[in-house]
Amino acid sequence: MHHVVLEQWSRGQSFLHARDARAKIPAVLGFLILVATAPAHFEPLALICFLLLIAGLAAARLPVMAALRRAGVVLPFCAAFAAISFLAGEPRRALSLLEKSYLSALAVLLLVGTTPMPQLLRGLDSLGAPRFLLMVAQFLYRYLFVISEQAQHMRMAGRCRGGLAGRRARFRAAAGALAVLFSRSYERAEKIHRSMLSRGFDGRIPVLAAAGFQALDAAFLAAWLSVCLLLRSAA
Repeated sequence: MHHVVLEQWSRGQSFLHARDARAKIPAVLGFLILVATAPAHFEPLALICFLLLIAGLAAARLPVMAALRRAGVVLPFCAAFAAISFLAGEPRRALSLLEKSYLSALAVLLLVGTTPMPQLLRGLDSLGAPRFLLMVAQFLYRYLFVISEQAQHMRMAGRCRGGLAGRRARFRAAAGALAVLFSRSYERAEKIHRSMLSRGFDGRIPVLAAAGFQALDAAFLAAWLSVCLLLRSAA
């Protein structure tokens, strides 16, 4: 599953992995602003941005082709708006919409793929993001693993019983299994929450060890924002 793969990627060792989340988040935000405010005819700039992201993936030692495929998940969602622009007689704007959406998704994927979720949420908290939304994101991300584990157990149990023959029978079994999956996941999530409350959970996830914002993080952020500003002024 995607969240499991990203969790594995974020635990790597590289220059980008070592940077503080409070430096990487504004850096990605600056890149997103660069892409969003670029003119519609920004093919040369799009190519430069794409090469920068490829260099970032290579520097982070992430599988480039796998990252490129996963970033493409946004294309079906923005294809409808691109089609509207194309039918309205603006093919360049339609192409620009697809390019900007893909580059933005790839940049966010690079951020998530080099920053473990606890560090990412802690960085967002330090930068003033709403704490309630961060807590919801934290629980949602963690419970994805609960649902994934339950689904794997049920799939293994179905295989051990020989499965079902026929497409209609498999569909009915899958529909019933889906209801059981969410019921079991909800029950287990309640147990996890009660365990957290019994251990003194007060609405904030404690941090055992937090790395400080170092001079190298500030230099990285300043250099990246300078590159984004230079590219935007040249566009």
